[in-house]
Amino acid sequence: MASLKPPFSLQTRHVAQFLLPFPTSRFYSPFASRSRDYRGFTLQSLASVDPCSLSYRRSHAKRLVANASAQPLTGELVEEKLLDPSTSGDSIRRRFLEFYAARGHKILPSASLVPEDPTILLTIAGMLQFKPIFLGKVPREVPCAATSQRCIRTNDIENVGRTSRHQTFFEMLGNFSFGDYFKQEAIKWAWELSTVEFGLPAENLWISVYEDDDETFAIWHDKMGVPANRIKKLGEEDNFWTSGATGPCGPCSEIYYDFHPERGHSDVDLGDDSRFIEFYNLVFMEYNKKEDGSLEPLKQKNIDTGLGLERMARILQRVPNNYETDLIFPIIKKAADLAYESYSLADESAKTNLKIIGDHMRAIVYLISDGVFPSNIGRGYVVRRLIRRAVRTGRLLGIRRDGVGGLEGAFLPLLAEEVIKLSTNIDPDLKTRTPRILEELKREELRFVQTLERGEKLLEEILTDALSTGQRNGTVPCISGKDAFLLYDTYGFPVEITSEVAEERGVGIDMVGFDVEMENQRRQSQAAHNTVKLSVEDGVELTDNIPDTKFLGYDTLFTRAVVEGLLVNGKPVGEVSEGNEVEVLLDRTPFYAESGGQIGDHGLLYVTDAQENKEAVVEIQDVQKSLGNIFVHKGTVVKGLINVGGEVEAEVDANLRQRAKVHHTATHLLQSALKKVVGDETSQAGSLVAFDRLRFDFNFNRPLRENEIAEIELLINQWIGEATLLETRVMALAEAKKAGAIAMFGEKYGEEVRVVEVPGVSMELCGGTHVKNTSEIRGFKIISEQGIASGVRRIEAVAGDAFIEYVITRDNYLKQLCSTLKVNAEDVTARVNNLLKDLREARNEVSSARAKAAIYKASSIISSAFTVGSSSKITVLVSSMEDIDADALKSAAEYLVSNLQDPTAVILGSCPDEKRVSLVAAFSPGVVKLGLQAGKFVGLIAKVCGGRGGGRPNFAQAGGSEPENLPAALEKARDDLVSALCQAT
Repeated sequence: MASLKPPFSLQTRHVAQFLLPFPTSRFYSPFASRSRDYRGFTLQSLASVDPCSLSYRRSHAKRLVANASAQPLTGELVEEKLLDPSTSGDSIRRRFLEFYAARGHKILPSASLVPEDPTILLTIAGMLQFKPIFLGKVPREVPCAATSQRCIRTNDIENVGRTSRHQTFFEMLGNFSFGDYFKQEAIKWAWELSTVEFGLPAENLWISVYEDDDETFAIWHDKMGVPANRIKKLGEEDNFWTSGATGPCGPCSEIYYDFHPERGHSDVDLGDDSRFIEFYNLVFMEYNKKEDGSLEPLKQKNIDTGLGLERMARILQRVPNNYETDLIFPIIKKAADLAYESYSLADESAKTNLKIIGDHMRAIVYLISDGVFPSNIGRGYVVRRLIRRAVRTGRLLGIRRDGVGGLEGAFLPLLAEEVIKLSTNIDPDLKTRTPRILEELKREELRFVQTLERGEKLLEEILTDALSTGQRNGTVPCISGKDAFLLYDTYGFPVEITSEVAEERGVGIDMVGFDVEMENQRRQSQAAHNTVKLSVEDGVELTDNIPDTKFLGYDTLFTRAVVEGLLVNGKPVGEVSEGNEVEVLLDRTPFYAESGGQIGDHGLLYVTDAQENKEAVVEIQDVQKSLGNIFVHKGTVVKGLINVGGEVEAEVDANLRQRAKVHHTATHLLQSALKKVVGDETSQAGSLVAFDRLRFDFNFNRPLRENEIAEIELLINQWIGEATLLETRVMALAEAKKAGAIAMFGEKYGEEVRVVEVPGVSMELCGGTHVKNTSEIRGFKIISEQGIASGVRRIEAVAGDAFIEYVITRDNYLKQLCSTLKVNAEDVTARVNNLLKDLREARNEVSSARAKAAIYKASSIISSAFTVGSSSKITVLVSSMEDIDADALKSAAEYLVSNLQDPTAVILGSCPDEKRVSLVAAFSPGVVKLGLQAGKFVGLIAKVCGGRGGGRPNFAQAGGSEPENLPAALEKARDDLVSALCQAT
C-alpha cells in the first residue's frame, strides 16, 4: 500500500522518539506496562519549537525517517505509537479554523447541541445555526464564517463501534459563504487545505460530483488537476443535497481518502468502507426546490461545507478507525482499565463494546452539559438511551458496581472525567459544569442498574411463561420478538444475554420478530433525527421588502404604526374584514413578542377617523417573532376593515404588561435566592413568565425541603421590601460575562446584550420587560415545587396582583373550612388531625371485621381441600371467595395455610367489584422446598384475568381487570398446581 508521505507517517516508538523530541499531549500509550504518560505536557509547551510548522515537519521527517515503514498502525501497534502534535485532534481543529480565518472567514463558536429551531431535536449539522441566513429570513452579519460544531446523530446508532466511522457525537469543521464566494473558491481552498495544510498526497484523493454538474467537474479537473479517472459522477441520491421536500438545495461534491490506491482505478466503489473514507463535503446551495419538484435559482448562492474532525484525525494519525484517534481513545483506555481488559489483546466483540462506550460517553457528557437531562421524552430520551447503552455495554465487558474507584458503584462518572479532560479546546465551559454532570450520571446509572435487575426478574417470568405455553401446546418454547425487544429497549437487556439465558433453559427466541421491532424503532429514530428542514415559503416574498420591526415597548405602551403586511391562514392578503383572524406586521410596535420565557403582550390595534372614533379594531391575543426580527401580531378583527399600508394605533394592555413585568423580575430574584439557599451549582433549565404566574425550571437532584422553600420566600420578599431600583444597560457580551451576568439557558445572544441588574442581588442577560423598582412586585409566594424530569425541578409562583388574588382565594377557602368544622382558623389543624384519627380507627375496625368474616368463610371451604402426590401427600385448596377485598383475601389464605397440614398450597380468588379481580397464593414451607414459588405462580394465573402480580416464594398477591375470567383462572391454577406438584414429587 502506498503510504502517506513524511512527515505524516506515524512510526513505532524507536523512530517516533527521534522524530518528536518533546512529549506529546493528550494521546499516550495505553495498557502496556512500559508505556509513558504524556498528559502533563500541552501543545502550548511546544510553541517555541513549533513542530506544527510545515518546514519543521518536512526537514525532520526527510532526515530521520527516510527508510522507516509507513504502513497503517494496527490494533497491535496502537499501544506503541506516539503522535505527531501537528496531527492531534486539537491541532487539526485549530489549523482548519486558522486556515479559513486567513481567507477572510469569521470564526464563530459552536452552537449548543439544543438548537433554537423547534423542528429539530438536536444539532445534527454545522449549518444548522445558519439556517435563517440560508432561508433569507435573517440578514447576514458576516459574508463568510468557519466553525467547529459539536453534533449529535443517533439514526445509525446500531453501527457505532461496528464500523470504522459511525459515531453519535462528532465535530463538524465547516466553512460557509452567505452569498460571497461560490464553487471555484470553495473547491480551491478545500484542495489546498487537504493537500498543502494537512499534506495529504494528491494521488490518494478521489472526488465525487453530481452527474449533471459539469461546472464542478471542470473545476476539479482543469483547475485543480485531478485526473478524470479519480472524479466519479454520482446520482441525485449521493450528490444532490436537499433539505426536505421543498427548500434550498443544490449539487454537492465530496472528497474521499483512498487507503488502498494499489487496487487501481477500475470498478471503484467510493462506498467501500474498507478502502475509502469521505472526509469533506462541499454543498453548493444554489436552487430552491418548489412543491412541484421544479428548481428555481436562489437570489443568493451559498456554500455549506462539512469536514469530519474525527475522520481527518484518523487519516493523519494513521489508525484503522475513528475510535483509535486521540479524540476518543483515552476514554476507551479508561473503560478497558475498569474492565481489566487490554484493547490490543481483546477480541473483536470486546473491542466493539469499548468503542461504543468511548463514543457514547462523549455524546452523554456534552448533552448533559448543554442542559439535556435523562427523561422518557424528546431530547431527554436520547441521552437516557445512550446512558443505558453505555451501562449495559459496560456490564457485558465485566464492569460492575464494584468498578475500580467507582462512585457508590457507578462507573460512568469515571469515564466522564476522561471526556472532560479532553474538552479544553472543544468546550471550555464543560469543566465548570463537572459536578452537575458527574452527579447526574451517578444517579441515572444507579437507577438503571435497579431497572436491569427488574429486567432479570421479568426475563424469568417470560421464560416460565414460554415453558408453560410450550408444554401445554406441545410446541418448542420460544420468547416472542416483542418480549425480547421489551427486555432490550426498556430494561437494557442485550439480546445476546437473553439468548444465552434462554438457551440454558431450552427456550428459543423469535429473532425475526426482534429484528422487526428493532427496525421499526430505527425508522422512527431516522425520521426524528436525520433531517434538517429548511423551507422557502410564500412568506419569503412577503417579507423580502419588510424591514425588521422596531420595538418601542421598553419605553412606551402606545404608538402609531404602519401596516406592512397582513396574513390570513399564512397567506398574504391586502385587507381583512370584521370577524376574521389575522396576523399583522407593523413597522414599529410597543407589543413585546414572546421570547426568553415571557409570553407576548395583549392589546388593541385600531384605526380612528378625524373625530377619534374607532373605525376598525383588532384585538391582539399573542405576538411572536418570525425568523429575523419581524413581529407577528396575532388577533381578530372585531370591528371594521384593516388594510396593508394603512396607519393604526397600537396599544398594549397596561394591566397585563405590568403582571408580566412583575413575574419576570420575580423570576430573576428567584434564581438568585435558589443559588443562595441550595447552592451555586443549580442553574436555570427553562422558564415561563405569564400574566397569572411564573414557572421556573432548574437543575437539582432532590425536592426542596419545606424550610428551604420558606427561606427562599422570605429572602425574595425581603428584596422586594428593600425597594431597589433596577439598572438596565446594553454592553458587549464579553464585558457582560466578565461582570458576572448570568445567561439564560437556550438563548442565543449577539455581540451586544441587554443586562438587567437588581444591584446586590441579581444580574442577568435578558431582553424581557421588568419593573423599575422591586417594590412594584408587592409580594411573592411559591405555590408548587415538583420534579419534571430526572435532575430537573419546577417551581410555580405568583407575584404582584396574582399574589394578592392567590392570598384572597386561599383565605376564602380557610374561612369556608372554619365554618364547616365550626372552629377558629388556629384550631383547624388540630380538628382535622382528630378527624383523621377517628377515620383511621373506624377503617381498622371495618378491616378487622372483614378479616374475621373472611376467616369464617374460609373455615367453611376447608373441607374442599384435596391431596396430590404419590410418595408424600400435599394438600391443595383452590377456591373462589366471591366479593371479599384483597386484604380480607390475604387473611383468609394465611388462616388456611396455618390450619392445614404442611405441605399445603392455597390459591384463592375474589371479585371485590365489577371491574376488579383479586388473587392470592400461599405456599407452606414444604411446597416451597419442592421448588414452587408463589410469586411466579400467581403472576401467570393473573394474566388470564388481564392482570399481573408477584411476591415472595411463600406468599404473593395479584390483580386483574376481567372478573368474568376468574373461574377460568382458578381452573388453570388448579390444573397447573396439580401438574407441578406431581412432577415435583
